[in-house]
Amino acid sequence: MTVRKVLQIGHPILAARANEVPIENIPTPEVQGWVDDLIDTMRDANGAGIAANQIGIPHRLFVIEVGNNPRYPYKPKVPLTVVINPTVRFLTEETFVSNEGCLSVPQMRGNVDRHVEIEVSYYDRDGQQQTHEIRGYSACTWQHEYDHLDGILFPHRVTDAQSFCSWDVFQEFQQEAYASHVKALVAKWGA
Repeated sequence: MTVRKVLQIGHPILAARANEVPIENIPTPEVQGWVDDLIDTMRDANGAGIAANQIGIPHRLFVIEVGNNPRYPYKPKVPLTVVINPTVRFLTEETFVSNEGCLSVPQMRGNVDRHVEIEVSYYDRDGQQQTHEIRGYSACTWQHEYDHLDGILFPHRVTDAQSFCSWDVFQEFQQEAYASHVKALVAKWGA
């Protein structure tokens, strides 16, 4: 198990657009090692996802997984998904408010508008091309990780500066109401 250091907001690798992973390199020990390190680091930090540039790898790759995560008890489950060279297309203009945090912005939360219906295309860990439509609350996790690959962190997208708060304040004063908001989204969209 290799848990890597998570880079913090302001680091130049986080601020730059990540490079494409050459498709022929996906099966190499180097790229497969990156995937393993991402999974190990995400799980160690109780993250819902992590992008390669967050651990110093400037390539277009991220992983997502939501199970029984103590940081996000309200998030719908998402199986471990490896995403290489993704594209995201908005299927509608409809958005919802997502209260987000980030392993690279420790102890902070803020409100971000996210599209409720997206189509994602990417290569998986085996180099197979995948295309899926993601709807509802789960769409925010994909958009959050995708933003990382373009050098965008959630504070760059916060729509209301008054929504910035610490993790502790969120848990004490906002999480219960936010969990109800998420429950309504999941009920409507199934994810």
